[in-house]
Amino acid sequence: METDFRSILFKYWGYKTFRPLQEDIIQSVFGGRDTLGLMPTGGGKSITFQVPALARDGICIVVTPLIALMKDQVENLKKKGIKAIAVHSGLSKEETDIAFDNCIYGGYKFLYLSPERLTTDLFRVRVQSMPVNLLTIDEAHCISQWGYDFRPSYLQISQIRELLPKVPILALTATATPAVVDDIMDKLDFAEKNVFVKSFERKNLAYRVIKTDDKQGKLLSLVSSIGGTGIVYVRNRKKTREFAEFLQKNGQSADYYHAGLSYELRNTRQEEWQKGKIRIIVSTNAFGMGIDKPDVRLVVHMDLPDSPEAYYQEAGRAGRDEKESLACLLYNVTDKRQAAQRMAVSFPDLQTVRDVYHALGNYFQIPIGSGKGQSFDFFMNEFLSRFRFNALVAFNSLMILQREGYIELTDEINNPSRVHFKVHRDDLYKFQISNERYDGFIKLLLRSYTGFFSDFVAIDEFLLAKRSGHSRQDVYEYLSRLQGAGIITYIPQKRNPVIIFNEERLEKSNLWFQTERYNFLKSGFKERLSRMLEYASTDSYCRSRFLLEYFGEGETRDCGKCDVCRAKSEAGLSSHEFDEIYRELQKFSTKPSFSLLEIRNINTHSEEKVIKVFRWLLDKGKIRLKPDSFYEWPTE
Repeated sequence: METDFRSILFKYWGYKTFRPLQEDIIQSVFGGRDTLGLMPTGGGKSITFQVPALARDGICIVVTPLIALMKDQVENLKKKGIKAIAVHSGLSKEETDIAFDNCIYGGYKFLYLSPERLTTDLFRVRVQSMPVNLLTIDEAHCISQWGYDFRPSYLQISQIRELLPKVPILALTATATPAVVDDIMDKLDFAEKNVFVKSFERKNLAYRVIKTDDKQGKLLSLVSSIGGTGIVYVRNRKKTREFAEFLQKNGQSADYYHAGLSYELRNTRQEEWQKGKIRIIVSTNAFGMGIDKPDVRLVVHMDLPDSPEAYYQEAGRAGRDEKESLACLLYNVTDKRQAAQRMAVSFPDLQTVRDVYHALGNYFQIPIGSGKGQSFDFFMNEFLSRFRFNALVAFNSLMILQREGYIELTDEINNPSRVHFKVHRDDLYKFQISNERYDGFIKLLLRSYTGFFSDFVAIDEFLLAKRSGHSRQDVYEYLSRLQGAGIITYIPQKRNPVIIFNEERLEKSNLWFQTERYNFLKSGFKERLSRMLEYASTDSYCRSRFLLEYFGEGETRDCGKCDVCRAKSEAGLSSHEFDEIYRELQKFSTKPSFSLLEIRNINTHSEEKVIKVFRWLLDKGKIRLKPDSFYEWPTE
């Protein structure tokens, strides 16, 4: 069977061999075993379910919360001649109904599904008629309350397993601590523990933390000195523009990207960056998901991320071609103060959350006791303007409501206009004969696109207008009239997030929160942010080792590339010697001051080596000389 897997890999992807761990995971799930694959960003996760699904009859269901990513993967599979379809909250009931029919009768190989669709009665009934060969859970960390992106809708997956008792499950995630790994297998009802872990070590990636009060100047220095493309991450949209314009004014090829830009502009900038027309993209964390550009040489974080998981994923977008690359975090004492403020914004008090929920119900004009299962287009700026909430407080309140299971907030959905012919070909022909004015337009549709009678087909009104010589408004009117005549179903284009009410709207006084869970999630966020601060502030522990050990890897070694390892090398000592002496000197941090004589009395190493480390700490400002000729460890 090994030969079959490799022939599938070569036929559709053009690769002759698998990357490390891919084939092991494929053999495991193909053998019917529940499997968890822990593969860092860029490790080729999609191959691990696409190849075994293609190797046998039936359809693979892929659950993922990222609508933009599922649509990208579906388009990529279609380009390879593989039948795939995506069902998410941006689709109408009729589209969803037809999609599920195609999954049962149409020979489709992949159904991508957003997690909130799992709980619908329509899916639960239809899935039992589908020839499912594999259930894949992407972003599997979302099922764990120990994780950094918990989603209650993921907890429904175990119920779906009851409807598909003989179907193996493949859970995939890029970042998970040991506690999250165990929790994933438990929540997904694994028959037995079965984990494949690819090392988190990135040998070609040098992690650096640069402590500076002039972040702008340091950014320019990094961008100027390192060739190739790069990503600069910032925390808010305003900063994306400010830093991009700063780089442009200083002769650098740069532009900015964030979720508030139009879909067309985001697409254009992403494409220009991928093709090398823009060298540096300055972005919020909206940029990078699903982008597999192998030759990124530099990733810079201007602000402290919320967790080591988030940092590892974003920094890991550098050097996917295995060539030397740099991931750099710029840090100063302001970041530490802002981290404390972030706690209050990320976890608003529960009364504020109730106020946001109440405003949301009024915004959509949902009566008390109604709205369950309904989805609504959501325009954040309009909502904020009408109800005068702080943007971050409102967003994080929505996240709390999502974690409590009251709502689901999707990422932005870019849905092109779609058309489906409701009548059979014979009836359409009769309509064309008796309605000559529509005949030319119907023929144009049928010449331009295929598949209208079995599925909804994405169309472009602008292209149809150009081909027909009519205006776009004329095309819109033709489509609307054909819909009015019962010939087609026409769904105009829309681009926005969607909010789904999982429960009927409640009085805000009746909104109940699991206080223990709220506090648990809050303490988890605080712990991850604390570890990120620890990563940024340490001067004595290898950056790579810190991350590897955070993700549960044992027997780690210094990378020799990060700023800490390079500093140890400058001191002319082995890493082991440097660390031992550093720990000895740290003991003096509990004293208000100490003398050089006390330093020389350290007898675990030679005086010469102790003085080398002491001088290095003095040069770096970690120890400073007081006016009375004694020394101290300054506090930040």
